[in-house]
Amino acid sequence: MRPAATGARAAGGGTLPRLLVIDDDAAWRSVVGRALAARGYEVLTAESVEVGLQLAQTGKLAGAIVDLRLPGESGLDAVVRLRALSPELPIVVLTGYASIATAVEAVKLGATHYLARPVEVDAILQAFGRTAGDTRVAAPEQPLSVERLEWEYIQKVLLEQAGNVSATARTLGMHRRTLQRKVAKRPPRR
Repeated sequence: MRPAATGARAAGGGTLPRLLVIDDDAAWRSVVGRALAARGYEVLTAESVEVGLQLAQTGKLAGAIVDLRLPGESGLDAVVRLRALSPELPIVVLTGYASIATAVEAVKLGATHYLARPVEVDAILQAFGRTAGDTRVAAPEQPLSVERLEWEYIQKVLLEQAGNVSATARTLGMHRRTLQRKVAKRPPRR
């Protein structure tokens, strides 16, 4: 599939800041691409890490938005590889499967920010500017539910096993199909 670019020149003739969007959901790429273009960005979109890296090498980027779950290499792989290409590139990781383990790993690997979907385009743009932590973030009022704790622990072990479902199932003492069903579900809210 051919990568898409939206927008190119600013009204004054200069070039627009370029953002790279790597996400396997074509509809979401299209919607976010149009929304970012309307806010004054040239948008390059890719459905995989490999295509995204090719686009990243075509010129200077102002930032990258990377989905965590991608076919083939994961969004965490994309963070590492984009960081190797451009050490100062702001990278925002998005996911509908947010977990503490993947958030910590994304930031350790060099992501500027980690956001759970659904998220507004303006929140994504604000995340690019947040390069330092915020001490005013409040701790949750209630602890996580048992279902959410189980989901978080499974995600942690899955990450430790490099995404290998069979190895994770063995480590957890769980049947592989049961683990696959649990992993395929969206995380519990709390």
